[in-house]
Order: sequence, then structure tokens, then C-alpha cells
Amino acid sequence: MSRWNKERRLLDHEHSSFWNHRLQEVEEPNLMRTIFPYTEVARIDFDYKFVMPDPPEQMLLTDTTFRDGQQARPPYTVRQIVDIFDLLHRLSGPKGIVRQTEFFLYSDKDKEAVAQCRERGYEYPQITGWIRAHAKDLALVKEMGLKETGILTSVSDYHIFLKLNWGRKKAMDEYLGIVKAALDQGIIPRCHFEDVTRADIYGFCVPFAIELMKLREASGVDIKMRLCDTMGYGVPYPGAALPRSVPKLVRAMIDDAGVPGDLLEWHGHNDFHKVLVNSVTAWLYGCGAVNGALLGFGERTGNAPIEGMLIEYISLRGTTDGIGTTVISEIGEYFERELRYHIPPNYPFVGKNFNNTSAGIHADGLLKNEEIYNAFDTGKILNRPIRITITDKSGKAGIVHWLNSRLQLEGERAVDKNHPGVAKIFNRIMEMYESGRCTTISDEEMENMARRYLSELFVSEFDQLKQKAYKLAAHLAADLALSEEVRSMDPARMEPVLQRALDNFPFTQFMYVVNLDGRKITRNITHIVDRAKYADMKLDEDLSNRTWFIEPIKSGKVFVSDFYTSRFTGAVCITVSVPVFNDNDEIQGILGMDIRFEALAKMEQDGEI
Repeated sequence: MSRWNKERRLLDHEHSSFWNHRLQEVEEPNLMRTIFPYTEVARIDFDYKFVMPDPPEQMLLTDTTFRDGQQARPPYTVRQIVDIFDLLHRLSGPKGIVRQTEFFLYSDKDKEAVAQCRERGYEYPQITGWIRAHAKDLALVKEMGLKETGILTSVSDYHIFLKLNWGRKKAMDEYLGIVKAALDQGIIPRCHFEDVTRADIYGFCVPFAIELMKLREASGVDIKMRLCDTMGYGVPYPGAALPRSVPKLVRAMIDDAGVPGDLLEWHGHNDFHKVLVNSVTAWLYGCGAVNGALLGFGERTGNAPIEGMLIEYISLRGTTDGIGTTVISEIGEYFERELRYHIPPNYPFVGKNFNNTSAGIHADGLLKNEEIYNAFDTGKILNRPIRITITDKSGKAGIVHWLNSRLQLEGERAVDKNHPGVAKIFNRIMEMYESGRCTTISDEEMENMARRYLSELFVSEFDQLKQKAYKLAAHLAADLALSEEVRSMDPARMEPVLQRALDNFPFTQFMYVVNLDGRKITRNITHIVDRAKYADMKLDEDLSNRTWFIEPIKSGKVFVSDFYTSRFTGAVCITVSVPVFNDNDEIQGILGMDIRFEALAKMEQDGEI
């Protein structure tokens, strides 16, 4: 059969219903030992046949940060997942270039994360699931109300024979069974062809894909397929042979299995440093979507980095299509700040040395015109102005550039080369090189010198911790003041709630509620080890002259004191107080809390704030 192709202005060959690829059942697994010897590095063989690039009409990305990405690091908290989901949404842009993101559905935490992300109401990225090919797992997808789920359908003989202990026919029957069950329940199945780059493409993968396309035609549901390069064996080279050839894998699915390109995804791993180029190659040869994770997180060596794929997308398409490129820098900052993940300094786009230059001649060129040594306008595209790594050739101008870039100093806050501190840093650097130093000055060394000679430019760690303590205390007090028990102003109802809060937040040493006259109406809510120290603090004591009472009465807002030494315990504390309102939004009392700063500092050190 033939069909006219108006784009190519030629007749395309189409297979008739009498010509088909059929499942090839085998007695023994085909492990392709001449290509995958295991005790030696895997081989790349060639068949010298070439296929032409044929990109899809729309190139998309899908995300696995919360699934495969989470298998490579300590699990995210629900709040962190929601924060990252927000960043993905902004990164994706209004056209949803990052079209979907997938979630585990097994634990209560997984389910809560899905629920909170769905509450955001974003169109993109769409939320999908991931399950094993088990009917009981499918029930989880239905329970969560998801429209689509990925299903693990391993396709290589390594998995079918050695892991599952099946034959090819049993594997296909099992997979088709779970796909039919998903269709019966109104769920879009996405079959993950695990380990496709070690599979028998025409003996199993193409016949399986053909059967899926038959189900698609019968059901009217677009069944998707994800080609999973589980071990990173894929290669982009022209003329390379199956199963390792990425171009031929994609074209086999499209041309020989009849799978529309927009229903194909590529999921790569970076075991051989090819994850990004293989992913782009999949796009170029017709794969509609590439699956990746933020910063390339993923099992073992990781997946395609979403941020890198988006930059490549812009390069190929010649337009951003609304992609939020500056969010890439925010993502890097979030992973370092909130997740305490150390990004390698030379990591593209988000590593701190990505757009640094250290060679003296390069620094000189950058100061004259940054286009000379900067790949693109990193200030505009990534919100990361170019920076210079300091050497003895940098001069005061280079030091000033480093300071203003590193500390984000602009306008009146910017430092110039006449600042006495700049001269001191310059002199110290020259002393080091005159003493025989030949390496660059690290950012850490520069920051230490800047803190010594320009200390006024820095917010101290103590000040940062103070701000965290203020925010934490204010939120805790405000939440307590909203509880029905505290709003009742009934001491019998309030005291158990305050005691539970004190037990849950041991950095709190004393809690109390006073009425509008400033008289304490609750007993002393404190830890048992401190109870005797508060023996003189009586019920009905008049506290109306205290600042923590007066300020919220006047403003109706949360008040946080400066640091002081507690006269009861001798600990360094802050006091936070908040109005307690009635149903008419009238102040009826003040809730106060004394908080030990030392305990908060220990929490910060342990990463608990």
C-alpha cells in the first residue's frame, strides 16, 4: 500500500494488514553477549544503515523528579514536593513545555503530596502516577483520581527471563492484561518499555507495541509508550545498530509498529555520559516527549536534566515558548538552600562556576565586553550575571566586579575600587602571589577576605538565625491563637492545648494567656524541670506593663521581642505574643510564649528548622 505525503511530495510505503511483526517466543533468553559481554565494556556495533531526522510537530518534556529522581536522594517532604512543583510550573511556562510530572502513590506521604499539588490547580505540569504491572497498584491510581499512569512493562530478556522468570508470551499477556484493566477503569495507560536498549526489538518490542496500538484503535484511548534506556546503553551515532541506536529505536516504533510520535517518550540514564545527547536525538527522530528530572537526579547516574533539555529546546526551536529560564537559577538555589544539596561548581547553568572565568586574560576580556567569554547573556536568561575568579591579574576592577556580582550589590550599595576594603583585599592577594602562589583565589577565600575587610556588607549567620527564630515563633503563636480552645478564653480548655504545643516544641520554655486587663488567666505552662523556677508567677498576676502585652494590644499584630536573659531560667530568650480574637474580630486577650534561643540554634545546626 502507499499514501501520498504532501510534506515530502512522495508516496510513503504503508504496511498492509497481511504484513506484520509477530512475537518471537524463544526457549532461552537472548542476552546478546557479543554486544553486552558484562565482564567487559559493552560494545557498539554498526549496520551502516542510515535514517533521516524527522522531529515531531511539538517537542515536549515530562518530569520524573518525584519518582525516579527521588530514588537517588533522601525522600522529599510534602512541603518540598509542593515547592518544587511550583517551580516546575513556573519553569514550564504557559504552553506547558514540561507537560507532565509523575508521582509514586504508595505511602500516605505520596498521596498527601499528590493532593496538595492538585490543590494548586495548575494546568501544567499535569500530575500522573507510576505503578508496577499489578492490579492492586491500579487501584491506587483510581483511588487518587488520576487520569493517567505509567506502568512498568519490562521488555528485555534480562528482565523477562532473569528477573520475572517468565517467557516472552507470558510477559506480553500479563502486560496487555493490566493495560486492558486500566482502559476498563477509564485510566490512560503509559507503558514503560524498561531496558529497551538491551531488548529484542523486532522479536518482542515492536510486536508488543503493535498489540497496544490495536487496543488503542479498539478503545479510542491514546495509549502511550515510554522507551526506557535503563542502563544508558543508547547511542546517537549514525549507522549504529539496534538495539542501542536511539534513532532506529524511535523509527522502529513509529514506522514498523505504527505508534504516532506524539505517543512516544524517551527516558534515558547517564551511565555512559550520553543522557542529554540521546534525549535530544530521540526528539530529532520523532519522539514526542523526553522524560527527565531537575538537575538530572535519577537512579545511579541520573536522568536527563530538565533544565538542560529546556535550553536545548530553545536552541532547536529558536523560541522560548514562554519557558521561565530564570527559574533555573531559583531551582539551583532551592536545592542548595532548602535541601542542602551541594551542586558541583562546574555543573552547567546552576553550578557556581558555570559562568565564572579565572584566566587573567579572560577576566580582562570580560571586563571589556562579556560576550567575548560568556556563552550567552546569563544575566538576562538565567538571572546570573557573569562573575570573575580572582587571580593576581584581576586588579582592583576584578575584585570590585566579584564583590558586586557575588553580593548582588547595585546602585548606591555597589562597591567601587576606591573603597579602603578593596585596597586591603588587593594587597593581601598580591602578597599571596608574591609568596609563590600559582592557583586562583577560591570564592570561599574571597568571601572570607570580604567579611574581614568589608564586614558591613554581610548579614551575619547570627542575624539570619534571629530572623528564622522570629518567623518560626510568630507562625507558631499565630496558629495557636486561632485554635478554638484558645479563642474560648476558658483556661480549662486552653491549658491542655498549650501544654501539647510546649511538649511538641521543646524550644518553648513558658506559655501563658492574659486577659484584656493584662492579668494571667492560665497556670504556668512550662517543662517539669523548670516548674519550680516559675513558682512565684501566680494566677491573676498583673502583666499589663509588659511590652509584649502593650504592643499587640495597640497594633493587633504579632509582636516579637529582642533577645533578653530570662530571670526565671537564665537562658537567652525571645518572647513572642499575639492577640486572641473573638468571633467579632475583637481582641479578648494576649497569648505569650518565651522561647530559648539556644535550642533554636541547635535545631538549625541539625537542619530541623
